[in-house]
Amino acid sequence: MSKTQRPFKVAVVGATGAVGHEMLSILAEREFPISQVVALASQKSAGLEVSFGDDQTLVVQELSSYDFKGTDIALFSPGAKVSAEFAPKAGAAGCVVIDNTSHFRMDPDVPLIVPEVNAAAIAGYKKKNIIANPNCSTMQMVVALKPIHDAAKIKRVVVSTYQSVSGAGKEAMDELFNQTRAVFVNDKIEKQLFTKQIAFNVIPHIDVFMDDGSTKEETKMVLETKKILDPHIKVVATCVRVPVFIGHAEAVFLELENPLSAGEARALLKRARGVTVIDHRADEGYVTPVECAGDDPVFVSRIREDASVENGLALWIVSDNLRKGAALNAIQIAELLAKDYL
Repeated sequence: MSKTQRPFKVAVVGATGAVGHEMLSILAEREFPISQVVALASQKSAGLEVSFGDDQTLVVQELSSYDFKGTDIALFSPGAKVSAEFAPKAGAAGCVVIDNTSHFRMDPDVPLIVPEVNAAAIAGYKKKNIIANPNCSTMQMVVALKPIHDAAKIKRVVVSTYQSVSGAGKEAMDELFNQTRAVFVNDKIEKQLFTKQIAFNVIPHIDVFMDDGSTKEETKMVLETKKILDPHIKVVATCVRVPVFIGHAEAVFLELENPLSAGEARALLKRARGVTVIDHRADEGYVTPVECAGDDPVFVSRIREDASVENGLALWIVSDNLRKGAALNAIQIAELLAKDYL
């Protein structure tokens, strides 16, 4: 904290969930200027304890009875329906909400922010006192695409995602664990959250189906990329759930307006904020979800030219979906708010 920066009262909504835990951890880890931190969740979680930093424990308070007046920033990750109800109430009380759910992302009066990509758009928060965090898959992709778009202008993106179960919450992680164990001991496979068995399988279905045959997750990637990066970019996505606990991976194919070699793209990405390039054309010369778990950067590997289209590039992009894909991005937004706006 700088000598001139005042401390802030911060609320974490959905504090007992996987992203909420990560938010509390990162707030402490990055030494965000805090006067008080409040953990909020549903009635059934009220009274539970959550950790903050190495040596503090917070008692969870009930969201429905909390008065946001006097709270400077609220980090929301409780589910879209809960955010829809309580984020506007918090905003009306003078608290700036950074919402990790999908509810406000396409609201024209709510900025959709990735600090490495469109930090200046944060200024639009004053319309509703709400800032939206993008979908985790969109977020890691646009961090890597931004320097390439600035240099050569991206016309089209074709992306296939390989998304870990933690993107669907703790219950999804439990389901993968329980199904994997059941396979080894020859128990019945129980499906509760996923539409098909997730252990030793991949499922090309995340969220509900839309009228055009895309899933909602795929539609989010299309619309959010346009809002954050450039409304003229064409995007097609296939989003797949894979039996990995933490870390999303993406195979991304770009069609550019102007020529850009793989070497030039690699050099741009090496200089880009928030990106780490690990791209060696050898065994283990790339990053997988196992290596990215617990780390902040968006990792880019397998950078190569795509000869099937004019000015084509191919990338492999990996990031920890609970950190950069959710909690870290929200706290980076909060840091910008604290420094430049509040």
